[in-house]
Amino acid sequence: MNTLRSLFALLLATALCTCGPATPDRVAATESTPPPKIVFVTGDEEYRSEESMPMLAAILERELGAETVVGYSLDSAGYIAPNNVYHISELDELADADLMVVFTRFRQLPADQARKITDYAESGRPIVGFRTSTHAFRYTEPQDSSLMVLNNAWPTKVFGQQWITHHGHFADGHGRLTDVTLVDARADSPILNGVKPFEAYSWLYHVDGGDWKLSGDSEPLLMGHSLRSNHEAEGRLDEFPLDNPVAWTKTYTGDSGRAARVFFTTLGHPFDFREESMRKLALNGIYWALRRESEIPGGGVKAEFVTPYEPNNSGFGEEYKAGVKPQPTND
Repeated sequence: MNTLRSLFALLLATALCTCGPATPDRVAATESTPPPKIVFVTGDEEYRSEESMPMLAAILERELGAETVVGYSLDSAGYIAPNNVYHISELDELADADLMVVFTRFRQLPADQARKITDYAESGRPIVGFRTSTHAFRYTEPQDSSLMVLNNAWPTKVFGQQWITHHGHFADGHGRLTDVTLVDARADSPILNGVKPFEAYSWLYHVDGGDWKLSGDSEPLLMGHSLRSNHEAEGRLDEFPLDNPVAWTKTYTGDSGRAARVFFTTLGHPFDFREESMRKLALNGIYWALRRESEIPGGGVKAEFVTPYEPNNSGFGEEYKAGVKPQPTND
């Protein structure tokens, strides 16, 4: 897709842009809205972000004409290896990205790789985060002491919260554990266009209540109600209530001084994305972060799959699809 951006720049420079009419499946570039470059930073050993994020990327190429790049945790032979917490590919692509989408969990990246992510965040460009990005990093070794700010302080200020706890796994992937509903006061948000209440496979994360509050100007869009809860059985609902935000918007002002739009959801179980409303939420949130909310249809961004989406279930160890190398999202 790099050729698409180069072609656009050439046509604009020579005043010969003849992009043609938009089609139902693809939004044509114009002088005011060139095709955005979206970089997905994946790397989690539990929730199959290596499957869900390329699926979203392919839809965005179709619907937005976007150039998409997906970075993965890879092994030394170039195979996708979510358990490798020390590497994510394609991070150089963040230098000129229009949007960074993060779905990582407890990564221990070398400082030079982590800096590419944090430099992007400080640039004032928009960010979208999924589920375990509240704990995107985990540094524990003394030699990484300078990076430990990324464990809790960084996700709190950028995304709105750090890792705290959840209400329990309970038959992962074999039952729905969170009832998701719209926040009435935000019902007119374009991010919720076409989004209907649904039951998610994601167990509910605690982000607000008791001793914890969402940070900054976070404004919830969706609420989740835990359908099964360890904390309820333990009599701790005063600390960890059954109802918690599962999607919100906020801003983050980094070193650039510019306030970046941030969309975040704690949902993200691989089976959640089989729900059309979940895909619309993610896609609408991306459009909004890019300040393209005027392009979100009343029924939400078209969310049909480009290719069949058949992810593995969540889980640790060898639950991911082995022997897979990164593939172009537009194949």
